[in-house]
Amino acid sequence: MEDQLILVDEQDRETGSCGKLEAHEKGLLHRAFSIFLFRRVLIDNPDGTRTFHVQLLIQQRAPGKYHSAGLWANSCCSHPRHGERLMEAALRRLPEETGYSAEDLEDGAEGALEEKGAFVYKADFDNGLTEHEFDHVFVGWLKGSKPDKEPSPDPKEASQMTFVDVEEVMNDVLKSPGKYAAWFLPALLIATDGEEYGSLNKEASDRMIY
Repeated sequence: MEDQLILVDEQDRETGSCGKLEAHEKGLLHRAFSIFLFRRVLIDNPDGTRTFHVQLLIQQRAPGKYHSAGLWANSCCSHPRHGERLMEAALRRLPEETGYSAEDLEDGAEGALEEKGAFVYKADFDNGLTEHEFDHVFVGWLKGSKPDKEPSPDPKEASQMTFVDVEEVMNDVLKSPGKYAAWFLPALLIATDGEEYGSLNKEASDRMIY
């Protein structure tokens, strides 16, 4: 049976449900979530010192995806099922798509994942489909400075996954936005909100088209 998406208004109030394909054919606003997994790693510098870097797990969408195939996106992207709470959906989908589960993440005030915010976007694709989402952004931190466990992406969802420095990927999405999925930049700004990336966030925000 086709997945049923939760239709919402622009205040994220439920208005009904709809099949996944129909929702994207008609551009209906529906509830979604984006997960960003971060880790802290020690990097050896040329001068012999070592510094901590914050890295983000990103995925290249599988070639068989119905839209945005081959583009780079955040660690995990999906939709809650009808009657399913957002946090439940995020914790269910994360291991299915990345191989990481709540047990691999640090515990925060809200548990393994923390919701950082949400936004609405709409993007039309060449194949006639439209992505129109009320997207909730979740953040999680992998345990340890460099976890032994590597990601194991679902090949139906992602052709590859890799860790990148947050500053590098933020600069790259500003330089080459066509390499990334439509929702990646606004979701990244929410996930990285804070003083450490303040100047980059401001530059990105100034160039937002949403």
